[in-house]
Amino acid sequence: MKSLSQLPTDPAFVQNPYSFYERARALGDLVYWDDYTHICATSYAAVNHFLRDKNWGREIPSEFVEPIPTRIQPFMNIEEHSMLELDPPRHTKLRNSVLRSFTSTRIKSLKPDIEILANNLIDCFDNTPDLLPAFCTPIPITIIARLIGAPESDAPLLLDWSHKMVTMYQASRTSADEDTAASASADFAAYLTDLQTERMKRPQQDLLSALLTVSATKLSGPELTSTCILLLNAGHEATVHALANATKTFLETGTKPTDTSIEETLRYDPPLHLFERHAKSDVEAFGYRFKRGDTVACLLASANRDPANFLAPETFQPERTRNTHFSFGQGIHFCLGAPLARLELQIALKTLFKRCPNMRLIEQPSYTNSYHFHGLAALKVSI
Repeated sequence: MKSLSQLPTDPAFVQNPYSFYERARALGDLVYWDDYTHICATSYAAVNHFLRDKNWGREIPSEFVEPIPTRIQPFMNIEEHSMLELDPPRHTKLRNSVLRSFTSTRIKSLKPDIEILANNLIDCFDNTPDLLPAFCTPIPITIIARLIGAPESDAPLLLDWSHKMVTMYQASRTSADEDTAASASADFAAYLTDLQTERMKRPQQDLLSALLTVSATKLSGPELTSTCILLLNAGHEATVHALANATKTFLETGTKPTDTSIEETLRYDPPLHLFERHAKSDVEAFGYRFKRGDTVACLLASANRDPANFLAPETFQPERTRNTHFSFGQGIHFCLGAPLARLELQIALKTLFKRCPNMRLIEQPSYTNSYHFHGLAALKVSI
């Protein structure tokens, strides 16, 4: 296996990681990323394999789990019960409980809310808005808060906790970030515990009430709290970046949002670039013998640009129809909220470009140093 170097915090990489992915794919399906200290799956075939193969999972085998520092225990208490971090049978139990309530009918019912919210936000634009705080951020957090049943007035609080928690997944995180994430985790858990108690006394027509009804005898309090935090965090963090990245792409290429072109933005410039898997046993893949406990980092954004699977992958093609990308993952951990994210993207982007037909960039957008996420720091436009 060949290795290569690239600091994930290097400014050039932060702004354009795709040239590194191209170099990595040229070295093989698997490479060792020195600075990230991980074996990485670079190709479409390899990423597809590790996301789907049952010899690989999200849980680190117990004998390889390192002691958890006490100061970050509040964060790990949530992670311990998060379906994103679990394998069957616990993953199956949690996911099925949510699927019983997170139905396509419930998601489709949000369509008028998304359209009204998008129009109301546009009505408040000045002549040169920063679309990140003015449009891309409030839509996902407001909709997921309404869906869960959290008061809409609490959205800024939920957003703050979420931002602090997701720094734990970033290559640039510091000890101070870890302390802040732990504190936010404790506060978020306490908030959700109180909200659960309230809904048990006075159920409403929201997802939390439905989960409490469906899962009363199946999910523990910590499991339900972790599930709600996951839905709230995952339900807006990636969608915010997807909205902003898509808008940037449409403005830079002079194209308009359609269902097909929006799907292409997800392939071309996704918000999540890396997802880890752990070997459950000794197993061979792509000519390499892995040992139980080994970790592979699946480079989702690299696989999305693999010429073995996509024609001219480095170009944005708004009419691309063969587009089985990995931006929502694959396998049993395929993003539960993908239908909602797609609905939000389709309604919000079409509304934005219809209402603001003369919109243009007024400064070159830059990406934040938050790998393995890939999102903009600002999106200033003239309308």
